[in-house]
Amino acid sequence: MNPCDSRSCFDTPRCSSAAVVFCPTRRRRWRGGALAVSIGLGLCLGLGLGPVSTGADAAEDVQRMYIGTFMDTGSKGIYQVNLDRESGALELVGVAAEVDRPGFLAVHPNGRFLYSVTGGQAFRDQGAGGVAAFAIDADSGELTLLNEVSSQGRGPCHVSVDPTGSTVMVANYGGGNVASYPIQEDGSLGEAVSVGQHEGPSEATDRQRAPHAHSIYPSPGGRFAVSADLGTDEVWIYRLNPAEGAMEPNDPPVASLAPGAGPRHLAFHPDGQRLFALNELNGTLTLFSWDEERGVLEEIRTVPTLPLGFDEPNTTAEVVVHPSGRFVYATNRGHDSVAMFAYNPATDELAALGHESTRGGHPRNFNIDPSGQWLIVANRDGGNLVVYGIDPQSGRLEFSGHELEIPQPVCVTFWNGVAD
Repeated sequence: MNPCDSRSCFDTPRCSSAAVVFCPTRRRRWRGGALAVSIGLGLCLGLGLGPVSTGADAAEDVQRMYIGTFMDTGSKGIYQVNLDRESGALELVGVAAEVDRPGFLAVHPNGRFLYSVTGGQAFRDQGAGGVAAFAIDADSGELTLLNEVSSQGRGPCHVSVDPTGSTVMVANYGGGNVASYPIQEDGSLGEAVSVGQHEGPSEATDRQRAPHAHSIYPSPGGRFAVSADLGTDEVWIYRLNPAEGAMEPNDPPVASLAPGAGPRHLAFHPDGQRLFALNELNGTLTLFSWDEERGVLEEIRTVPTLPLGFDEPNTTAEVVVHPSGRFVYATNRGHDSVAMFAYNPATDELAALGHESTRGGHPRNFNIDPSGQWLIVANRDGGNLVVYGIDPQSGRLEFSGHELEIPQPVCVTFWNGVAD
């Protein structure tokens, strides 16, 4: 059977002849081996590993940020914001690029390029969204579109770059699949090399009638990629081949979570040996051990993200581990809070530290600046960014007094200069 047949992998045909499409013939069994695809010499192997030279606004006292947005309330695309490292104050620089629905962003390790999921109007008749590549002006922060390719599925919601800077990966929520792309020498994207279609919905809740790939991340060692699928209650695991911008299912291909958990986003611990999975539907955080040699996850424990007694509607959104590795944070939408945890790597204990109001509705995303001093929340419905200071001893958050209005902010990404 043709792996690009719309009846086998997709609701509508959208595969290029160069793509490797992995179509499960039954639960956790995969058809389709590796396909040798010539990518040429346009791969940027090893980029981003050298020393960093900063641009004009990447001075010691300013941290550049790019903000992804939704487009329902007047947003124009990707915004550039500066964070004052001393005070936590935010300054809106302007619109870095006008693009349709840039819901998630990722900066290349070399600091020269940025990648974004998009509404992909050019690909909607194919039943897909888009993935766009931009060149970053180191001095001004402006973004110049290099190209845009099909996301290979409906509703692209997450994008990431492997540590070598050779491969971009995207997760498609509506399509229930993930795809990988080679990065060309000029930072643009080649066509999809691999497409992994998830199957076997959990059906534990009404939102789990089909697979919903919600995120995909490279492992710390760059040998694997892990994808949280809300619809199947699983973390899917892929072996990466950066030399070709390709990936293929690992053996075993998944790690399972509790029925109805609905895993959404993931975060590796800085030591590379633990993974935190934030479960959107049942409001929990699951800690896994991670084996970088075999690509295997094993569950250690699961804790709630909500305070006892809260019984109103709620879904979780984002999880981030502090650069020190001592604290973990997760957002609740409904309770509209950041749940704070202290983590002990020696015992794998997760101790709840309480909750901090996000001062805005629907905190879809947040991030911690590279210094570990500031946490910035993006409230989609509140239309604001809110800055919190992080106590380096306790890990608790304290409102800095600084906010910035941005229409429907949904992603916070930092730019750390250009690698030589």
